[in-house]
Amino acid sequence: MGFLAEYIMRGRMQAMIVASSLAILSLIMPPVSIVSSASVALVTLRRGAVEGLVVLGCSTAIAGVLGFFLLGNYQFVLLYGMVLWVPVWLISIVLREGRYLSLAVEIAVLLGIFGVIGFYLFNTEPAAMWKTMLSQMMPPNAPVEDVQRAFDMLSHYMTGIVAAASVFGLLFGLFLGRWWQALLYNPGGFRQEFLSLRTPPRLAIGSILVVIIASLSSGVISEISWNIAILLFVLYTFIGTSVLHTVFAAMKMGRYIVPMFYVTMFLIPHAMLPVAIVGLSDAWMNLRNKISNQHTS
Repeated sequence: MGFLAEYIMRGRMQAMIVASSLAILSLIMPPVSIVSSASVALVTLRRGAVEGLVVLGCSTAIAGVLGFFLLGNYQFVLLYGMVLWVPVWLISIVLREGRYLSLAVEIAVLLGIFGVIGFYLFNTEPAAMWKTMLSQMMPPNAPVEDVQRAFDMLSHYMTGIVAAASVFGLLFGLFLGRWWQALLYNPGGFRQEFLSLRTPPRLAIGSILVVIIASLSSGVISEISWNIAILLFVLYTFIGTSVLHTVFAAMKMGRYIVPMFYVTMFLIPHAMLPVAIVGLSDAWMNLRNKISNQHTS
């Protein structure tokens, strides 16, 4: 995808064309939204917040015009563009100025946590809302009682699930933009940044406290805590992936094990749980340093 990064960096118009056209396409093919947001991230990371904001604003306007002629609705497309690009622009500024990928990931998760808390502040019964939405998606021939029971349980955690999915998309867009930047101007730089992802022990302790509060409390406090825990799961999944990539790459069969690791993560989502546990425990175990010390000794 290097050619696309080169095209984006040729000028504002090229970046706007890529961002706006892919945003419209993502309404049909949602994964394309990651590439669209990565284009804004790349411009912001390389040329700064002001240039990124110019591309963001003009791309939103272009997407609105395209939405008007193609879909007959520009308001939804304008809102969609803002939701898609503003968070990645903000996180890109954090990464550009702070220069630490770990900090950018933590801020992205923090934004998601604020989103969860804000949602509960403005919606007194979010579970009821999610249950209604889920019920509309019920398959016609599904066993009603079993599905309703599943919806009843799932509705209490949908806020965290949706927020986690949004943060995943945001971070994948940021990572792609950062990888493009490294590809063009600092080969190998993104790999080094990603494989050094970690969080301080105090954040890991705070995350454990959130799970304890969720387990011991009840009602809305427990529900909010579990939804926040789902977002923290995103954070530690990325860190655990970084740790295990480093560990597997140090093995003799590393060139085969690392790709299989990512394929397993993609095909078996349940594998993310032990990966997240590794990411959480790395705050104290520091597995990567132990691996490097073994190779230097």
